[in-house]
Amino acid sequence: KEDLEVTLLPAGHCPGSVMFLFEGENGTVLYTGDFRLAKGEAARMKLLHSGTRVKDIQSVYLDTTFCDPRYYHIPSREECLKGILGLARSWTSLSRYHVVWLNCKAAYGYEYLFINLSEELGIKVHVNKLDMFRNMPEILYHITTDRDTQLHACRHPRDDECFRGNRLPCGMTCQNGTPLHIISIKPSTMWFRERSK
Repeated sequence: KEDLEVTLLPAGHCPGSVMFLFEGENGTVLYTGDFRLAKGEAARMKLLHSGTRVKDIQSVYLDTTFCDPRYYHIPSREECLKGILGLARSWTSLSRYHVVWLNCKAAYGYEYLFINLSEELGIKVHVNKLDMFRNMPEILYHITTDRDTQLHACRHPRDDECFRGNRLPCGMTCQNGTPLHIISIKPSTMWFRERSK
């Protein structure tokens, strides 16, 4: 028998996601699971350090979709935000009927995007329901169930069909009788697999 110390470290993938650090007589192992850490974040994880040094880790189990040559370059979270923000700002400034749909395929993991877009543009993001965000009070000021907004992250099982019909997944097609002009932004790392070097 061997005693093991297991430490859960924040993975940054979505709320509650963790990496596992196993420490025992035979060494230290880090299992990442899906993770997303910005540059410098690991340096701030005190539990990953022993004194002023990173713990001596003998093995890392890197469980990630993106450890593949097809993902030659993935921009940083900050670069992505800057690009999305620029596009959303230029589109929504054309008129109140110019709407951005954030085509988010997962339920969680976009909180950083929603908060930053809302803060920078002064516009709340429409979501189907608030229940799933109840334990994340920092985001509640930036999201709404009111469809009368220019930023949408609402979802529907047939999202793409809705968009082709020039309506949002929440069913909205116009405001005060004026048709909406909708652009779709797909915040997805998977897109980079299809790009050449």
